[in-house]
Amino acid sequence: MNSTEGLYPFNLTPEQEERARELHESSIIIDLLFQGPLSPKAIPEAISESIREVCEPYKEDSWTYSAMPSKIIHDMAARGEISEFKEEWYRSGITAGNRQLDVSSVDKILISMGDIQRQFDANDWLVKAVTAEQIRAAKRNNLKAGIVTAQETDGLGKNLELLEAMYNFGLRVLQLTYNNQNYIASGCMEEANGGVSKFGMRFISKMNELGIIVDTSHCGKQTTLDACRLSTAPVIASHTGVENIYPHKRCKSDEEFQAIAATGGVIGVFAMPWFVHGDPNDTTIEHVLDHMDYLVRLVGVDHVGIGTDWPMSDVAWSLVYFKEHIAPRIGFAKGDGPSTETVKGLETYSYFINFTRGLVARGYSDEDVRKMMGGNWLRVFEAVCG
Repeated sequence: MNSTEGLYPFNLTPEQEERARELHESSIIIDLLFQGPLSPKAIPEAISESIREVCEPYKEDSWTYSAMPSKIIHDMAARGEISEFKEEWYRSGITAGNRQLDVSSVDKILISMGDIQRQFDANDWLVKAVTAEQIRAAKRNNLKAGIVTAQETDGLGKNLELLEAMYNFGLRVLQLTYNNQNYIASGCMEEANGGVSKFGMRFISKMNELGIIVDTSHCGKQTTLDACRLSTAPVIASHTGVENIYPHKRCKSDEEFQAIAATGGVIGVFAMPWFVHGDPNDTTIEHVLDHMDYLVRLVGVDHVGIGTDWPMSDVAWSLVYFKEHIAPRIGFAKGDGPSTETVKGLETYSYFINFTRGLVARGYSDEDVRKMMGGNWLRVFEAVCG
């Protein structure tokens, strides 16, 4: 990236620009819901079209057709066929980002374990981080750290031994439910707002015992409050927003934020245009920073982080198909994303310095910027995982 490409117009002075650059380069930066490092704008058009040709014969099976492009991209990246995979991660300055398991079924668990492990095995610059010290070591050695996470638990059923096996593989962050109801708890799209079940109490206890961080991002309000009451370790929301700024079901209330903070946890603000601002076609990084500012005022700077969840490692035509055919079937309201819109200032992950620049523009100290850019996540990771 050249000296000005992708820089959002915060109107920083030359001294502020230099300070932001030095902060970004020296800090441990963690995006705890990291769909990157690739994005539609970073994937060459020729590769996008070649993927379309491979996928077309599967179009009658909408689930397979929608999921194929992302998997093909990861396979190509692991084989070294997309140089942008490494280049974008290094340009971003992100030290650690999650590598996401699919826990929707036992079959998917096994497949995604293999896919994730292949990323680590094929890229000597990418290490699996299961402790905070491994993240610090990655920064010292100019490597990148992958944190194994999952956003759903359906494939586990009530099998706590399988949860332990996933921990042994490297799972360190697990969301209790994805939008809907499961054995453990109610998601944020459930009207009943049922909270954590009796089995869910045992499940959270097992997560605490193993050292897996309890994530409440897609959980309903009562589930979030119950998790904070039940967990003996810090609870997080890896990617959410402020309900009082934009009243979306994927955003959370002040009561939930205060409960998470009271556990010692952290709230990660996402960069999804449909969830942080009323116009997804005109959502900027300033809108994302507004959510972070609000949280700092509400619960303090020690409890605020970043979990962008966007943009996806996918191609544009696939994202349009997902919005039209898949999103309504997994809890998204009609027209409610995800699709091809991006936050202005975060069109690709290589523009991640705009977070640091924006926090500098808003008057935060170096220490506070370091905390929100990754230090707070590192503290929770160390407290729960070691």
